[in-house]
Amino acid sequence: MPPLTWTQVTDPFHNRPVSLLLALVPVLLIFWALVVRRIKGYLASLLAIVIALIIAVLIYRMPVSLALLSTVNGALFGLFPMCWIVVPAVFLYNISVRSGQFNIIRQFLASITADRRMQALLIAFSFGAFLEGTSGFGTPVAITAAMLTGLGFRPLYAAGICLIANTAPVAFGTIGIPITVISQVTGLPEQAISELVGRTLPFLSAILPFYLVTLMAGYKNAKGVLPAALVSGLSFALIQALTSNTLGPALPDILAGLGSIFCLLLMLRFWRPATTWRFAGEAHEPVMAASSHTARGLLWALSPYITLTLLIIIWGLPPVKDWLNASGTLSIEIPLLHNAIIDLNGHPLPHVFRLNYLSAAGTAIALASVISLLFSGLPADEGWQVLRSTLRQLRFPILSIAAILGFAYLVNDSGITLTIAQSLAATGVLFPLFSPLLGWLGVFITGSDTSSNALFGKLQATTAKSIGVDPVVTVSANVSGGVVGKMISPQSIAVAAAAGGLVGRESELFRFTVRHSFILLGLICLLVLAQAYWIKWFIPVYSPLHH
Repeated sequence: MPPLTWTQVTDPFHNRPVSLLLALVPVLLIFWALVVRRIKGYLASLLAIVIALIIAVLIYRMPVSLALLSTVNGALFGLFPMCWIVVPAVFLYNISVRSGQFNIIRQFLASITADRRMQALLIAFSFGAFLEGTSGFGTPVAITAAMLTGLGFRPLYAAGICLIANTAPVAFGTIGIPITVISQVTGLPEQAISELVGRTLPFLSAILPFYLVTLMAGYKNAKGVLPAALVSGLSFALIQALTSNTLGPALPDILAGLGSIFCLLLMLRFWRPATTWRFAGEAHEPVMAASSHTARGLLWALSPYITLTLLIIIWGLPPVKDWLNASGTLSIEIPLLHNAIIDLNGHPLPHVFRLNYLSAAGTAIALASVISLLFSGLPADEGWQVLRSTLRQLRFPILSIAAILGFAYLVNDSGITLTIAQSLAATGVLFPLFSPLLGWLGVFITGSDTSSNALFGKLQATTAKSIGVDPVVTVSANVSGGVVGKMISPQSIAVAAAAGGLVGRESELFRFTVRHSFILLGLICLLVLAQAYWIKWFIPVYSPLHH
């Protein structure tokens, strides 16, 4: 008996508006569940899977077995590599808390500045961007949200601020992989896409620190650190623009993150906010002398994060990554699903679960955790206790992440996502205005700018050519629009909730970020429309690749 195959459809009703309305139901359901009903994240994800399964099977005529296998395949991806990042990241943080290292870090940061606004700029924005550049895929939000919560930030603000701060660097995350992928998909030069994204996102990067502080402390209190917010944002934006336009997509986040940390620390030697701002009802910590801990003691306290940073950098080096991939990768074709779904062009879709257990970012974080445990002074049995409590702490977030990835794979494989994409592509000359929305939608569904680029890159390029717009404009718009979808992606919210101690309160976090996602998306949409028709000099000169 030959294996079951099925061909995707994108207009099941042979009426595009009706098909579009139905395709939007699972996406709108997540908004409704989190914003209106305030349902817990894992329950909202499971509900979305049920509705998407019903639509995929009854309306899109997807065989039940393929729909279920697609969901399981996505859930596996949620467990690895996504949860493999979150669990060791939170474990590393918990080790530093149990050993007393984090208390020393907290006191050291207070010696630099006890001001919550400045701490948010240093950790959520600058250090988070650096981590995004080295590893991405949830690592920066997991680490920075846990750090801010440990410093005494209110959990909702810690997680929410880290999610919003994570927008500026996402396009160049994980050594530039989102841009590398969309270049491969579209046949457009990586450097040209890097240049245009690097001329679009710095506008966002420059204002984001002040935006963050305003969100956290209100406009009046934000004005008190306006010089610091400008130094943080403008230094990051300038380095991001220069490196993306000269060196390509691999280093902008790493160099801009480190550069903004350096500029901010240098500024604090000569300038301080007039008042130290804390959250309402929070005791005002005195600014301690930096010498209250010896250099050796501080180095010991910072060692988990120094180890983490060094290992993530090493893991990201192409020769090391290639060797680790060659030495430790299992590629497992999903039985009965691999090549069983035929796309619109008649090509079978591969479904291979790639278990790159050595090169995964989570492995670098896990190794950093083990090394940190050895140097923490904690006995082995206490280390086991910390690990067990970490797994107990993360049981619902792990379920949330697996469920939302199962949902993402199902709506992609069934053609539901393509129905929405093709409807946007049918907007003609207005398509450049909507092209960032497509990237935003892709990241909202998949949780990854890389996945969104792989999904919609080709559609962006072919639609642009058909309306006489330079394809690098809409392809870059997919990358840029995607970054502001990250803060409301259920997957990102599940990671942030896990790290910030907000399990079961994902709906609050979603409502905290959703308005800002739309505001920033609107800015990018207008900028892309201008690039397409009015400021064409913005577009880099390039020669198309043979593809």
